[in-house]
Amino acid sequence: MKIKIETDPDLKEPELVIRAKDQEAAAAVKNALAAPTAPTLPVFQDTLERFLPLPTILFIETQDRTLQVHTKDDIFTSKQKLYELAESLPGSFMQVAKSVIINLNQVSAINRSLSDCLVEFQNSHKQVYASRRYYKALVDRLNEMRGL
Repeated sequence: MKIKIETDPDLKEPELVIRAKDQEAAAAVKNALAAPTAPTLPVFQDTLERFLPLPTILFIETQDRTLQVHTKDDIFTSKQKLYELAESLPGSFMQVAKSVIINLNQVSAINRSLSDCLVEFQNSHKQVYASRRYYKALVDRLNEMRGL
């Protein structure tokens, strides 16, 4: 495949021209460029490997030495370690306990008591506890994301 870039100071907006041998190849390239791809996380459900879009994840936790990835309706497992995911996930994810990472974009409420902090998620009955150690950082990040 050849890539050729030309500059034209008279253009009012960028223009992309793709030349293909047939319409099918041209349509495939156009669809690939037009469709936004969300980053995914490889997970397992029994023996089936799926690629879960990151925005659908509510939280990730370790339980009984198994890494569980929770969505609104399902629980998947992952072969990765929690610390590996904590390093590789984007800034919208945050570790809030020794064994829990949450998706900050999915948080709907935080219920704080003297001993712990309960995190609730949008459109889901699922909840997770955040450690007191992470509480201030969690509130600061949520306020930062919401422009407060």
